[in-house]
Amino acid sequence: MAFSKSLAAFALAMAAVIAATMAQNTPQDYVDLHNEARRADGVGPVTWDATLAWYAEDYAAQRAGDCQLLHSDGPYGENLYWGPAGWEWTAADAVQLWVDEKNNYHYDTNSCDPGTMCGHYTQVVWRDSVRIGCARVVCAANLGVFIICSYDPRGNWNDERPFLTQDVAAM
Repeated sequence: MAFSKSLAAFALAMAAVIAATMAQNTPQDYVDLHNEARRADGVGPVTWDATLAWYAEDYAAQRAGDCQLLHSDGPYGENLYWGPAGWEWTAADAVQLWVDEKNNYHYDTNSCDPGTMCGHYTQVVWRDSVRIGCARVVCAANLGVFIICSYDPRGNWNDERPFLTQDVAAM
């Protein structure tokens, strides 16, 4: 009897952890996190798009076996994230990593600091990207978590800035 009570308590605890993790990876979580970053730069909001979500889910499923950060080379803009096993990586972790690249970006030169990346950030705040779809998978063989967000229209076009100067003035 004590064993079954312990097992039941363990199952309830695990269900709570899973529910908390899933609650941090909803479509609205991704949208809200993107829109928070976009508001900070004076850029309009994104909305969730079922076609982009399907695309992201399909590609995440392809990466679930190896968790490699390989771009899909598809028709959409794309940000990828990998978190190692041992932690319940969430939408917030991925989007925060991408947005933190803002520190490496310089609007005046439309470039990143040498040796750094800022293209994930610029895709998050790209003014013309107005639809997103994201997916998260736990990879096989305890390889971690893979997250993808797809953007339409895609951003990061050469010689174009992610937002306009009047947007920057509003920052």
